[in-house]
Amino acid sequence: MANLSYQARTQTGDIFEFEFPLHADTGSVKRVGDLVSVILSTIDQDIKHEGETSNGDVLQAIAMAMAVRARMIHASPDLISKLSRQLLEDALGAATTAERQSPPAGSG
Repeated sequence: MANLSYQARTQTGDIFEFEFPLHADTGSVKRVGDLVSVILSTIDQDIKHEGETSNGDVLQAIAMAMAVRARMIHASPDLISKLSRQLLEDALGAATTAERQSPPAGSG
């Protein structure tokens, strides 16, 4: 199974190194990584523009967007649900093992 190496930087300077397992039918590793970056960047820009947003609200919106996008697929609801759940489980599993690098604390 192929992996997507992905680095994410938080607004506070933390860096996370992810190794996401990819589905066997992944068409383009690069496009998957690019789409993740676009989604995260769009969320960051919206929060900067609109103001404070809770993490729970962000996660809820992402879950709903995934459900909407999944429903657009022409396949049985059971297949869509199984695929969506598996992709989310795999991604969350990778998140639990992602290494965090934090910037030094204090002014030096």
